[in-house]
Amino acid sequence: MTYRGRHRRRRRGRALRAALAGTAFALTAVATLISTSQATVAGDPGALEPLTSAADTGPLRLTEDLVPRRSLDRLTASMGDPVGVGTVLADADHTLGDADECGSGERAALPVEPEATRAYCWSDDDPRAVRAGAVTTSGDADVDGRWGANRVILSGWSRPAGGTERARVAFVDAGDPDRLAYTWALLVVPVDGGRDYRALGSDVSGLVWYEDKLLVTADDGRALYVCDLDRIQRADVDSGAVGRVPGGFAADGDRYVLPAVGSYRLTGDEDAARFAAVSLDRSTAPDSLVASGPVAADDERPTGLWRYSFSGDPARAGLLATTADGTAAVDAAYVTRMTGVRGVLAHRAPGTVRPRWYLARASDGRAGHGSLWRQDTDGTRTARCGADGTYLCWSGSAESLPLSLWEETGEVWSQSGRMLFSLPLSTIDGSLE
Repeated sequence: MTYRGRHRRRRRGRALRAALAGTAFALTAVATLISTSQATVAGDPGALEPLTSAADTGPLRLTEDLVPRRSLDRLTASMGDPVGVGTVLADADHTLGDADECGSGERAALPVEPEATRAYCWSDDDPRAVRAGAVTTSGDADVDGRWGANRVILSGWSRPAGGTERARVAFVDAGDPDRLAYTWALLVVPVDGGRDYRALGSDVSGLVWYEDKLLVTADDGRALYVCDLDRIQRADVDSGAVGRVPGGFAADGDRYVLPAVGSYRLTGDEDAARFAAVSLDRSTAPDSLVASGPVAADDERPTGLWRYSFSGDPARAGLLATTADGTAAVDAAYVTRMTGVRGVLAHRAPGTVRPRWYLARASDGRAGHGSLWRQDTDGTRTARCGADGTYLCWSGSAESLPLSLWEETGEVWSQSGRMLFSLPLSTIDGSLE
C-alpha cells in the first residue's frame, strides 16, 4: 500500500509539474506579446515611506467590541455543544481538483514567474464557490503548522443572496496533498442577545487565523469581525434560510456556522482608512496583523500599509492588544506608491533588520496577469518574465490576491479565480530582480 502510494504521488507530481510547466510556457508566450508601455503601467513604486505623525496614524486606530459571553452561551444552549475543527473536516463532502485536472482557462490564473509548486482548482459544480476571497492556514494558527492533529487551509468566499453578499469559509483538509477535501461553514453574527443570528453580509478580502480566532474583513473594509474556532456550531436544518427556522437553525444550505464573537472597527472616516487585505506576521515580537488599504489602480493616492500587535494575555488569546479604553493602535505604518494592491504579506528574514513587504497587485483589466513586488524602506524588487521583461507575471485578475505564509513549511499560499496554489517564499525571493 505504501509502495503504491509513493508511485501515485510521483505520477501526480510529474503530472503537476507538466501541467504547470505547460501553463507557464503558454502564459510566458502571451507575456512576450505585451508591449513595453503595458509592461510599465505602474512604474517602480520606489521605497516605503514611514508614517509617524498622529494625524496619519490616528485614523487607523481600532475600537474593539466583543459580543457578551451570555449572548454566545445562549446561542450555544439553543444549538447544542460546539464542534471542533476535526469534526468539520471529517464531514468534508467536496474535493479540490489537482492542477492536471483543471481546465486551461482556470490554470491561466496561475503565476508565470515564479511558478506555483502546488496547485488545485475549485469545482464549477459547487454553487457556493462564487466569489473567491482570502486564504489563511493552520500555519498561521499555530507554530507547528497544525490545529490539533490536522493541517488545514481556510478559504474565504462569498456569493450574492437577497441583494447582499453571504460570506463563508471552506474548511480544507490539507493533510494529504494528493487529496484536498473540504466542507463549508457560513459566517454569521449573533443577534437578539444570542437567540438568533444573521449572515455576515460581506465579501471576504482578508482572513487571518491566529490561535483560536479567525479575523475577517467586512463591512466594505471598515471592520474586522472575530470568530472563535472553538464555537463552531452545527446547523440542523437544511434550508436556504439563515438563522432560527421551524425545527432549529439553518445556514443557507451549509452544515456549519461560525459565529462572530466580536469585531474591530476603524475609527477614522472611510476615506482615510479601510482594509483591503490582511495577513499574519510571525517574525515580529509580539506576532502582528498586517494590512493594506484599498486604492484603485487609476487612483493617484498612495496606498497605506500598517500593522497591529496581537495580545500576549492568555485570557485574550487571538485578540489584538488594546489599551484600557478598548482601542488598538498601529505599531507601524507606511505608504507606497503602489496602487491596486489585493494581497499583502510582511516578513523579516532571519539575520536582517527591516521587514520586507510583499504586495500582490491586480491586473489592470479583466484578463491578464498582475504583479508581485517586494518593498522595504530602501527600495523595491519584482519578478519579470517574457522577452520584453514585463513584470505582469503574478496570478490573474481577481477581487482578492491573498498572501499567507505557512511559517512551518516556508510556503506562501494564495488563490486567484478558481485556483488555489502555493510556492516557497524562498522561490519568490529568488525570482525578484
